[in-house]
Amino acid sequence: MESPLVVGVDGSDASLTALDWGVDEAVRHGLALRIVHASMWERYEGVVPTWAMERPSGQVLAGNIVGTAAERARRRAPDLPIITDVLAEDASTGLLREGREGSILVVGSRGRGEFADLLLGSVSLVVAARAHCPVVVVRGDRQALEARHERVLLGVGEHDVDSPAVRFAFREAAARDAELDVVRAWRRPAHGPADHLLMKRAGAVYFAEESTELLDKALETAASEHPRVRLRRSSVEGPAHTILTERSAAADLLVVGARRRDGLIGLELGRVAHRALHHASCPVAVVPQWRSETTEGEP
Repeated sequence: MESPLVVGVDGSDASLTALDWGVDEAVRHGLALRIVHASMWERYEGVVPTWAMERPSGQVLAGNIVGTAAERARRRAPDLPIITDVLAEDASTGLLREGREGSILVVGSRGRGEFADLLLGSVSLVVAARAHCPVVVVRGDRQALEARHERVLLGVGEHDVDSPAVRFAFREAAARDAELDVVRAWRRPAHGPADHLLMKRAGAVYFAEESTELLDKALETAASEHPRVRLRRSSVEGPAHTILTERSAAADLLVVGARRRDGLIGLELGRVAHRALHHASCPVAVVPQWRSETTEGEP
C-alpha cells in the first residue's frame, strides 16, 4: 500500500487551509490521509493515572484538534481513508519523523502563536528544509488554493536532469490535467571578458542556448513517461528566485528542488526555495534530492 499523505495541524487557520489542500491532494492521487498534531502535554502534565476521572487539559486540546480536523476532512471527502494521531513530541521533530514514512508532507505557512506579520512560520521552514519526502507549504490566494489556474510551475536548476522535482511536477500536472510551465533561469557571468555590444549579444545567445539544452535534457525522461501533459518551456535571463516568485501568481503549485546531504545537521534549502516559501503566491512543493557526502556542493 502506498504511503499516506500527511498533514500537520495545530488548530490555526493556516493549518486548516493546509488540511483542505491536503484532502484534495490525497483524493487526486488516491492516497490515504494521515492527520497529525504534535503535543507535549504528557511532558508538562504527566501521564494520566488509569483511575483518573478527568483528562488533562493538554490531552483534551490535542484530541479536539485532530478530531475537529478529521471531521472537517470527512465533510470535504466522505470516502477518503483518514487516520489521526497525536505525536508526543515537538512539532518540528514529529513532522520530520512523519516525513520518513509519508509520501507527501503538507503544512500551513505558519501556525498558532506565530507573529501575524511573519511570511513563514519556523516549523514550516524547518520541515521544508530537512524532510526526507516532498513538503508542500500551503500559501497563496483563493484561485491558487482552489486550483483555478490549471497550471503547475516548475523551476529547473543546474542539477535537475530527471530529478525528483521534475518527476514530482509531471505527476502533479498529470493528476490535475494541468499545464506544466517549466522555467530555466540563466544569467551571464558578472565579470564578462568583453564589454563590446556584439560580444554581449553573442554571450547572451550562448548562455540562452546552453540553458535551453539543459532544459530539454532535464525534461526528456519524464516527458516521455507523461506524453499527455501539456508542456510550456521557458529559458529566461534573470534571477531564478525572482522569476519564479513572479510567475507563481498564475500557478496553482510551484515545484522546486532542494539538494540534501545525508548526515548534515542544519537547514538545506537554497536561495530559490527559501524565497519561494516566503513570497510565492501559490502553494510551494519542496522536493529533496539526496546526495552523498562526496558529491560536489551546489554553487
